[in-house]
Amino acid sequence: MFEDVQAVPEEARDAEVRRSSRVRTLPPRLNDCIITRDNEITEEGDLVHLAFNAETEPVDFEDAVKSEKWLSAMNEEIESIERNNTWELVELPHNKKAIGVKWVYKVKLNPKGEITRHKARLVVKGFLQKEGIDFNEVFAPVARMKTIRLVTALTHYNNWSMHQMDVKCAFLNGPLDAEVYVVQPPGFIVKGNESMVYKLNKALYGLKQAPRAWNIRIDKFLSDIGFSKCVTEHVVFVKNNVEKVIHQKMYYLFS
Repeated sequence: MFEDVQAVPEEARDAEVRRSSRVRTLPPRLNDCIITRDNEITEEGDLVHLAFNAETEPVDFEDAVKSEKWLSAMNEEIESIERNNTWELVELPHNKKAIGVKWVYKVKLNPKGEITRHKARLVVKGFLQKEGIDFNEVFAPVARMKTIRLVTALTHYNNWSMHQMDVKCAFLNGPLDAEVYVVQPPGFIVKGNESMVYKLNKALYGLKQAPRAWNIRIDKFLSDIGFSKCVTEHVVFVKNNVEKVIHQKMYYLFS
């Protein structure tokens, strides 16, 4: 049974394992990073780690409702949704199904690591959507890194001014081309209308068609104020005026 097994020579067993003499270097992308090994962590490092974990983010509504900060953040989100006329309370049609929603919580920090705000986002469970029923088209263009570099280089070369901005609750402004119904969010169920649902007039975060809906809205807005879409890069809009201003539109996808 063991005829093919050969004994290992003693000198081979005693031979040292060859170690590579190649000099190891960090990848260029890590040149700006400070790497600390586990055995180099000091007491000060432990304190910093504890400080970052002092303010934890709730995992669900039941956890968040215990804090006034998160309650205020959720109220702010609902007010923003209603202010944008994003939905309306209706009876669910017999041939339709309401999609679930959930709260997502995030602590916002400044560059120094200090807490600036508590953000609560109402997100649709988009994975429950069915193509052809809840949505049709979902594609939306995204800025490529080489496009960003090109526009930045043009700005520097021509000594133009560059401004960065973020549209608050951007997806709440995108109109929908399909009927979508969602359940009432936890903690904000209307008394006396518990069986009713919300019909979406505009997109909510989490919907598969939300990026496309917002892209259609911002495209129309930029066209109305005189910008022209680049033929080869649909996320760049150009407006030729006296100051030769180039407007670049970039999309930041939600997580």
